[in-house]
Amino acid sequence: MELNGHNKQEYPPMHTTEHILNQTMVQMFGCARSKNTHIERKKSKADYLLPQPPTDEQVQAIEMKVNEVISRNLPVSEEFLPISAAAEIVDLSKLPGNVSETLRIVRIGDYDVCACIGSHVENTSEIGRFEIISHDFTDGRWRVRFKLL
Repeated sequence: MELNGHNKQEYPPMHTTEHILNQTMVQMFGCARSKNTHIERKKSKADYLLPQPPTDEQVQAIEMKVNEVISRNLPVSEEFLPISAAAEIVDLSKLPGNVSETLRIVRIGDYDVCACIGSHVENTSEIGRFEIISHDFTDGRWRVRFKLL
């Protein structure tokens, strides 16, 4: 089996949290997964395309939901599927044009599923607590900065 290479080694707890944050944003706001991300050990950021910025109450609800999902101690699993089968269960619009015929699908319990070649924890119990550090909104792009405690 041949998969595309990966140019960066993410910090597994933070990268897994990004998946949970993405699904939380999709569920709460009906938006797409993050437009851009920068995942690091100490702090990370993600951008979402939204018609208006989330209210302070919504930001608090995002943080609470991500932490609730983390606290469920969900298993993180992977499977390898032909791209045609993967297209039936995940959005493939962000994949590069030279993507391999086999994709790695990552599941976080029953909460999230996506195609990904990054590093992840085996269970959300390994993550810790999620905290939103700051956020801003410019030209339809909501940028959120976050860390793990």
